[in-house]
Amino acid sequence: MRVVLNKTSLRLLLNFAQGLLFSAALVLLGYGGFVVLDAWVFERWESAALTQFVPQAAPGLPSVTASGLIGRMEVARLGVNAVVIEGTSNKTLRRAVGHIAGTAMPGEAGNVGIAGHRDTFFRPLRNIQRDDIITLTTLHGEYRYRVVSTKIVGPADIAVLDSDGSEILTLVTCYPFYFVGSAPDRFIVRARRVT
Repeated sequence: MRVVLNKTSLRLLLNFAQGLLFSAALVLLGYGGFVVLDAWVFERWESAALTQFVPQAAPGLPSVTASGLIGRMEVARLGVNAVVIEGTSNKTLRRAVGHIAGTAMPGEAGNVGIAGHRDTFFRPLRNIQRDDIITLTTLHGEYRYRVVSTKIVGPADIAVLDSDGSEILTLVTCYPFYFVGSAPDRFIVRARRVT
């Protein structure tokens, strides 16, 4: 069976398709704007909360606040400056970088695991180099780590989070950095605490 459309029907169909695509574009732009604004507001809010505690850093303070705030991570040379909160859920990693459950806390002996998205906070890690300094400011003070290595592993290789008893920081993000879709590998940055 052959469908025949006259010019008026074709024009109506094209106008409808144009309106539908334009509406979809507006919805997607609105969602993108919401995500960026939400992360920006969250960063400002948690940074303000952290500055309330840090000048009074004392042994009695918890490692994690009620909202999940652990501190702030900074790599000055790369311009990385992100709030660190507990957990690695999608919502957490959309707003900040997340402390990987089961790993040590900053200042403790063990491996501190922090994850972040490659297309937001951890995008600059593609340029990280050996001997770069990573600073973690927490409720208990400031901890500095020197980068000792980077490597690429499979997503199931969780041995990178194992502890050797010394104070280690491991940053985890997806790799390759410019891959479209779910990336097949993980980029690992390993750093040792500077005392």
